[in-house]
Amino acid sequence: MRRFYLFTLIVAAAVLLSSAIAASAQTGQLRGHVVIKQTDGTSVPGAGAQIDVFRTDLPGEYPTKADKKGQFVYAGLPYVGKYVLAASAPNAAPSAQSNVKVGQDIDYEIVLGPGDGRRYTKEEAKAAVKPGAGSATSSTGGGESAADKAKREEIAKKNAEIEAKNKKIEESNKVVTDAFKAGNVALNAKNYDEAIKQYDIGLAADPEQAALLTNKSAALKARGVDKYNAGIKNKDAAATEAAKADFKAAAEAGNAAADLLKKEPAATDPTEQKQQEANKYAAFSVRAEAMRLFVTKTDPTQADAGAAAFQDYITVETDPAKKSRAQLDLAQMLLDAGSGDKAYAEYQKILAANPDDVDANLGAGLALFSTGDKGKYQDAANYLQHFVDKAPDTHKFKNDAKDILAELKSTENVTPQKTTTTRPKKRP
Repeated sequence: MRRFYLFTLIVAAAVLLSSAIAASAQTGQLRGHVVIKQTDGTSVPGAGAQIDVFRTDLPGEYPTKADKKGQFVYAGLPYVGKYVLAASAPNAAPSAQSNVKVGQDIDYEIVLGPGDGRRYTKEEAKAAVKPGAGSATSSTGGGESAADKAKREEIAKKNAEIEAKNKKIEESNKVVTDAFKAGNVALNAKNYDEAIKQYDIGLAADPEQAALLTNKSAALKARGVDKYNAGIKNKDAAATEAAKADFKAAAEAGNAAADLLKKEPAATDPTEQKQQEANKYAAFSVRAEAMRLFVTKTDPTQADAGAAAFQDYITVETDPAKKSRAQLDLAQMLLDAGSGDKAYAEYQKILAANPDDVDANLGAGLALFSTGDKGKYQDAANYLQHFVDKAPDTHKFKNDAKDILAELKSTENVTPQKTTTTRPKKRP
């Protein structure tokens, strides 16, 4: 019997289609708290303190107020920016801090000493944190007591410690920023080798940048598609194996990005929630396609992991057409991986909503047929016949479906039954 030969004609894809991938900029959260040192030596939260974030690499100022606990949160600041964080409050000296990094879940602390309550301008804040500019905390000057001097020096020491702690963050941020920009330029130009190289430079500086991991996954996936197509066309086994390695690496990077984003605390601010959703959408969509290629071209034993990746993507996809396409891709991935029963279950979900979906009818029939279980051949024939009845003559698999039906009839004495829109019972 030619069952497996005919089946292979339909499910084996010789050439993959690649699509241009747009690199997406992402944003994150910046948070911290203000502490005010009183003249009596006690410390209190900087309730209502004025907070100013100044962007120094591009124009940008982001003012807000601390809450009653002295805490503040910014949502939606670009990851790839350089910032100075300044705080001021009544009867306190203003203070500024550089080396501020967005999206790293760092609780920045700003300590204010006694002062006149003035507020830094952008230029004053930048000057206050420049090397050699003295303390980042302003002084009122004139008649400073020994106690006040000691308090001021304590504050200056703490700020210096914070400055030193974040120095590596500033250096890392510059590397990440430059690598992210250069990688995106290369990715959009389809220079995948250079894009991957740049993303790796950024990840060496900060391995937990989900945006870099997502775009690296996209670049690896696209490069793998090119290699795979060339390998099939030129019958080049080495190119095909190189493509499989890229698909594996793309899946690993995509999974790492998804894991990082899943660990982020759920946002409460509406603006931050929207950005968090956008970041997950970008990562989950790239990851699903990377896993599809990895499962179908490299390691079919990872079918369950691929299905989980698709479910994550389908959950965040709001476009009905894209969601339907993803559901079909998930089922086809399982079918290509040899998981006929699991593929059939996914096709059943599609047919429950649209019994006449031609691709789902074809897939359901092939899934049952692929199991080799003769007890399922009748249902397989019914689905395939429904596909033949509904599919246009131009459908590339229509003649193949007819061949399978003919084979079932001649070798297994199985002919399609007349059906209504009620589908056969789902088999366990």
